[in-house]
Amino acid sequence: MDTSLSFSLLLPEEKPVAELWGCQLGAGARSCVVKEADDLLEHLLLLRTICLGADAGDELHVVAVDSKNASGEHRPVPIATLRSSVLPMISLRALELVPPVTFVLQCGSGPVYLSGQLVTLEDDVSSEDEEEELSEEDAGDEDGDGGS
Repeated sequence: MDTSLSFSLLLPEEKPVAELWGCQLGAGARSCVVKEADDLLEHLLLLRTICLGADAGDELHVVAVDSKNASGEHRPVPIATLRSSVLPMISLRALELVPPVTFVLQCGSGPVYLSGQLVTLEDDVSSEDEEEELSEEDAGDEDGDGGS
């Protein structure tokens, strides 16, 4: 299940675009891949929640993330251990991942739902043009002040 909804936020120098993102892990799909985009822009996946579905059994569900580490090796790292009778959902505050990244249901039959935001940082060309114009005006003012 991949769903997305776009909205944009404005920051002074960058214009990030965030899409709602989600996937389902279970018996049918034990992994979910967030691919790297080919657009030369910076992308982040902000994982916000991991929760069990209503029909998940009372068994241990372990969700791991498989991404490249600093050495370039792939090693799955467990990020959530859920059980419907004990802990059916977790909220994450600051788990930022850089695609490509793979989520794996290491044990349990699911369904387990992951959701978050896929953020793309875009350069705001108009703000760069304004900065260049301002710096040119400042250089012109300095030249004018020095001649007086």
